[in-house]
Amino acid sequence: MPVTAVLILAAGTFAIRIAGPLLRDRVTLPDKVRDLISASATVLLFALVAVSALTNGKQFGGWALAAGVAVGGLAAWRKLPFVAVIVLAAGTTAALRLIGLA
Repeated sequence: MPVTAVLILAAGTFAIRIAGPLLRDRVTLPDKVRDLISASATVLLFALVAVSALTNGKQFGGWALAAGVAVGGLAAWRKLPFVAVIVLAAGTTAALRLIGLA
C-alpha cells in the first residue's frame, strides 16, 4: 500500500475518533433515532455472534457446534459462571463430535 494511502486513512481515522468528543454536546439526536441506533447495534452484534459461532470458514460448522453454542447460551442465560459456560459449550461440542455427530 502506498504511503500516501496509509496517511490518508490514518488522518480519516483520527478525524472520526476526535469528532465524537468534540461534537458530543453540539449534536442532539431525537429519541427515535437513539432507539433505532441501539436496536441496530444489538441486531448487528447478534448477527456477528451467529455467523462466528455457527460457521467454520465459509460453510456451516456442523450440528455439534450448533448444539454447543445452544448449551453455552442456555448456561449464560441461567447466569452460570463464565468458566462453566465455556466448559459446558466446549464439552457438549466435543462429546457430540466424539460420538460422530459432525
